[in-house]
This record gives sequence, structure tokens and C-alpha cells, in this order.
Amino acid sequence: MTGQSKTIVALSSGSLPSGVAVIRLSGSAALDAVRELCGGLPPPRRLSLVSLIDPQTGVFLDRGMVAVFPAPNSFTGEDCAELQVHGSPAGIKAILATLCGMPGISLAGPGDFARRAFENGKLDLTAIEGLGDLLAAETEHQRRQALARLEGELSTLVVTWRNELLAARAEIEAHLDFSDEDDVPFALPAHFSDGLAALAASMEEAFSGFERGRIVREGFSVVLAGAPNAGKSSLLNALAGSDLAIVTAEAGTTRDTKDVAIDLGGSLVILTDTAGLRETGSLAEAEGIRRARTAMTSADLVLWLIAPDADAGIPSEVKGDTPVWTIATKSDLGPTRTSVDFAISTNTGEGIGDLLNRLQSHMEDRFGAGEPVLISHMRDRMAIEAAVDDVKGALAHFAHAEICAEDLRRASDRLAGLIGLIDSEAVLDRLFAGFCIGK
Repeated sequence: MTGQSKTIVALSSGSLPSGVAVIRLSGSAALDAVRELCGGLPPPRRLSLVSLIDPQTGVFLDRGMVAVFPAPNSFTGEDCAELQVHGSPAGIKAILATLCGMPGISLAGPGDFARRAFENGKLDLTAIEGLGDLLAAETEHQRRQALARLEGELSTLVVTWRNELLAARAEIEAHLDFSDEDDVPFALPAHFSDGLAALAASMEEAFSGFERGRIVREGFSVVLAGAPNAGKSSLLNALAGSDLAIVTAEAGTTRDTKDVAIDLGGSLVILTDTAGLRETGSLAEAEGIRRARTAMTSADLVLWLIAPDADAGIPSEVKGDTPVWTIATKSDLGPTRTSVDFAISTNTGEGIGDLLNRLQSHMEDRFGAGEPVLISHMRDRMAIEAAVDDVKGALAHFAHAEICAEDLRRASDRLAGLIGLIDSEAVLDRLFAGFCIGK
């Protein structure tokens, strides 16, 4: 237990007004606050219907369900309580004001509850990140990936690797101790290097799936590009199923990039509408074109749209590792001059379904559609990749026991930092600042 001096309180449910609102407390004064507010303490971990009354004035505040969670069996590891009350803005304001008027209780900041859960050993850093991903999840694949991380699957894997490293380091140090005797030369068992090589391979295999995990968490980026009036905004609206982008016959209507998120077969896809590429004297349009080119270079897929009377030339910015599909638009007005990958019409709907099916198949072929990937944050990849380099360094220094042991120590420390056994205050501050108040 960290012995936090302050008890924190916050509205943990969504925006008001609402049918039900949840107020959460955590800290040493939480149970006393419930006792004063409700005239008694309900049985632990059981919802009880009670009246909430201001202990100072005797004013009736609300009637609701209350549950208490004595330490250490709570989300934060401290004494906790939750009040389920009516979601009235005035009612919530009155209850929070009453609670904050009690000694030792103050409003929580962003991520304060999650941070206390981490500091009290209830969740490690990877699980905390999984919680953040779960709160932000918009698709089924994001939900499954976040839950796997929250439930400790990555932590379990990292702890297993770290235990193997610690055992290997202990074996080296034991051999070093015995080698002090003149008749016992330093020598490691033949299986030692094989074990380290297998460990490095296991870690490499895990972080090789990072790109797939990142795509699931952040979304698959699809940029709609082409000349002015090629039909980019019309296609964006058709794929999104809503009139989100302005569509006119005037060239150069789109002056900036516009992102729209869609759920495609349980995966998040980020569609980006861009300014039409052409030479222009307008500073605003020129900036839009610059942003369009930047978006194309960082996309996971570019859809190059071609009007019936246009050529199919693709600019050099999108030629390279980024896949490019050529799309003939306005197919109801006639065929294009050159061969393309797809022909569509946003007026008749022709080809839209085929395009979406091909996009879903492309994503599954490239990133898979099986079990959730646990390595999904850049912090994961950096720590595990560095640990692999250290293990390979240990193998290279196999004949120098002290250096080999130091390499293994660095590798185990990197993994410890990943799950928070060795923490950086800057990492913690950045991580918890991204949470909402009440979580």
C-alpha cells in the first residue's frame, strides 16, 4: 500500500444528464464518507439502496445504490466506494460538494484511480495501457486486443522472459563463484547458449507482430487521392454512409485532409479525404495539396481515383512500399481511358461493395484475423527489441562471463521497465495523463 494521504472522488460515468451516474471514492476516508453520507455502511461488495443526506445540514441529496470495497480487495487496492445515483448535473454537483467538504477528500485528476491501482500493485503498466485502450476501443478487434492486454497476457509473457534471463544470469554468477578455485575453470553448460538463442527468437517473434497490433489499435489508414473532381469526397461519403464531406462541381473544394473512422468487419479503418493534386496559385489550396502528399506517404493504402476523362498517372510520392489501388470513378458516365483495379459509381452504388470486400480481405491477408496481438504500443516494441539486442550481445560475449552477465542484466531491466517494476516518472506521468477523470 502506498499510504496516500488524500482520498479522491470523481464522477466516473459519462456526461450529464444521464439516467444513472456513478461517483467513485478511493482512500482511507472513503468508508467514513459513505458512513456519514448514508447513515451507515452497507455490507462489502453488495449494492444497497440508501438515502444520501448532507451530514452538515441534514439536506436530502438523492436516493441511490451504494457499494463499498474495503482494502485491499478493490480496483485501487485502497478502501473504495461507488455511489450509483441519478444523473442530474445539479444533484451530482451537490453530492461532490458535500463529499469534498469532508476532511481529507478532494477531487481526483485524470488517471488518479488507475495510478493508485498501479502503485498498489493491482495493475502493471501494460495492463494499465490495456485499460486505456479498452476505454477507447471502437471495434471488436480493438476490444479483444485491449482486453487481452488488460487481463495480463503480455505481462505474463514478459515475466516469463525476465525469469529466464534472471536464471541465466544466476547460472553465470554461480559458475564465476566456483571458477575462483584453481582447479575449476570457468565453463558454461553446452545448453546455455542454445537457451539464450531460443529466448531471443521468442522475443523477436513477439515484436514482429507489432505492426499488426498497431494497426488494430490505431486503425488502418486509407488515403483517397487524385486530381480535383476525381470523386474523392463522394467516395468518402459513400464509404462512411453519411454526407460528411462537401461535394460540388467546383474544383478545389477540399482544402485540407479530413479523417473519418469506419468499422469494417470489426477493424477500425481511417479514411482520409485529401485535396486534389494540381498546380495552383492559391496559398490555401497549395497547403492542402502539401498535406495530401504527406498523408499519402504515411498511409497503409492509397486509393488513387481517376475520373473518366483523366489519365491514370500516379505521382511518385505514392510509389514505393505503400500499396496503391487505382479506382475509376463515375463509372455510370463511361469507362476510363486506361485499365484500373476497380470501377465504381457513387451515384448508383456500383462497385462500392466489391471495394469494401477487397479492402477487408487485404487487411486480413496483411495483418491476419486470428488471436489478438499483444505488442501494440511503440513502448513495447522499443523495450523488447532492445532486450533482444542485449541477449544477442550476451551470446557474442559468451567467453567473457562478466560482460555476458551485464548484458543479461540490461535485458532483464528493460523488461522490468516495460511492466513497471523499474519505473520512470516521466513515463508514468505521460501514461496516466491520457486517462479521463474518474478512471
